[in-house]
Amino acid sequence: MLYNNYNVDKVLKNQDLKGDDKVLKEQTDAFESLVLKFLLDTSLKLDDPLYPKQAGGEIYQSMYKESLSKQLSGSFGYSELLFNFLKEQQLGKR
Repeated sequence: MLYNNYNVDKVLKNQDLKGDDKVLKEQTDAFESLVLKFLLDTSLKLDDPLYPKQAGGEIYQSMYKESLSKQLSGSFGYSELLFNFLKEQQLGKR
């Protein structure tokens, strides 16, 4: 239930953006997702010497980390920081 409330808040936050700002926010969220994926790949080494490696196990682990990073994107602050920086740069050029 808490996860659903978080997703609703995330969607409502992005609804007030229009046009280019909405596209920019989506791209900064995608960038944050990529950063989080690298962080998860590094920190979640799921190698267990007690169990043999199963066929396709690495694929499932990669898919899990990718979906986790997409769900977490927009909440760590990198996206908001980058969005605000790019908006300031855009306004400074005009």
